[in-house]
Amino acid sequence: MFKKILIANRGEIALRVIRACKELGIKTVAVHSTADANSLHVRFADQSVCIGPPKSSESYLNVPSIISAAEITDAEAIHPGYGFLAENPSFAEVCNSAGIKFIGPSPESIKLMGDKARARETAKKAGVPILPGSEGVMTEETDAIALARDLGFPVIIKAVAGGGGKGMRVVMDEAEFASAFMMAQSEALAAFGNADVYIEKYITQPRHIEIQIIADEKGNIVSLGERECSIQRRHQKLIEEAPSVIVDAALRKKMGDMAIALARTVKYRNAGTIEFLMDENRNFYFMEMNTRVQVEHPVTELVTGVDLVKEQIRVASGLPLSFTQDDIRIKGHSIECRVNAECPDKFIPSPGTITAFNPPGGPGVRVDTAAYTQYLIPPYYDSMIAKLIVYADTRDAAIMRMKRALDEFIIEGVKTTIPAHKKILDDPDFQQGNISTKFMERYYSPPS
Repeated sequence: MFKKILIANRGEIALRVIRACKELGIKTVAVHSTADANSLHVRFADQSVCIGPPKSSESYLNVPSIISAAEITDAEAIHPGYGFLAENPSFAEVCNSAGIKFIGPSPESIKLMGDKARARETAKKAGVPILPGSEGVMTEETDAIALARDLGFPVIIKAVAGGGGKGMRVVMDEAEFASAFMMAQSEALAAFGNADVYIEKYITQPRHIEIQIIADEKGNIVSLGERECSIQRRHQKLIEEAPSVIVDAALRKKMGDMAIALARTVKYRNAGTIEFLMDENRNFYFMEMNTRVQVEHPVTELVTGVDLVKEQIRVASGLPLSFTQDDIRIKGHSIECRVNAECPDKFIPSPGTITAFNPPGGPGVRVDTAAYTQYLIPPYYDSMIAKLIVYADTRDAAIMRMKRALDEFIIEGVKTTIPAHKKILDDPDFQQGNISTKFMERYYSPPS
């Protein structure tokens, strides 16, 4: 087991990793920008190193500074959390070259699954269902239009290096295809430095179902069931839950087996998530693989009893998984609400100082946060204040518990998405599980 780990991240995920390390008896090193000097992850780590000014490119994305921080503090491993450098194969390679263990998959796996077109091809070879679409990158508009005609509208244009909805355009008919194709390429180039896009048939009312897997370095791979992530706006998740109301034991096993087959094909290790789109007939199709721990990992932890972050650290140190597939049982129901510092009507960021902060408590309530009263939410990073997670025996009970917890959650000084979460939980269709990725359009029109 490692003696000291550096966490190359900030906020609640950095604090989450620190907690796991402390329970494993591992010393921790926090890195921070000047804007985060007073953050809780800095306070609770055993050591801290300032790695630059507020701008991410000069701090949390500054690879030389992070590696130097690990070297001067004698950290043996780096946990990247999610976001920032978590899915950067070059960073994983630099860690390996410096003799520092990267707590995550190999650079080769990250690179392969980070290229959406190659990931799609790999999934197909592994026997995982994929949506009809282009066999590779589409560069010429005329070829792209011809393929879209063959597939039949609507289609979706996606950035090869995409994520978070950037470089993505849904095209309902041929008349709007040319401009959407150009805009997707331009946005992909601006966001990822790569203008390559590919095309898929578009499902009009899909559900977003993802499978959590974890693999050790000895070839053991286990599926920990599914999460339903259909409640989202602008392709960003708002509410996640486990299990999904639409997935029964047989379908769970089928999806889990497919996820494991894909992971085995790419010689995957550590935690990862295979994301699927599911149509109204419960047919599922590979969408992408996230080669890191997910924001919504707590709901899986609560219904399986597995501490995913501890297990990440264990397998990265060379230990085998502490459980087998037969040990995994899905019990109860868990829901997570991402509480962001945003206007609840338009989801516009609302940075500022939190003047009052009272997180909820009681049975079955977990709050993952690095916020506190007088905490300044900086404008430089993601606007998430906290993840509010509840657990109960049934989905109905979990919904009631979440509504109670949201009522108790007091955050003043900034606007938050709590009113939006309450509205969603009161919606009869949500309560009945009649949801899709289009659910939020009834409340909030997508940006033009």
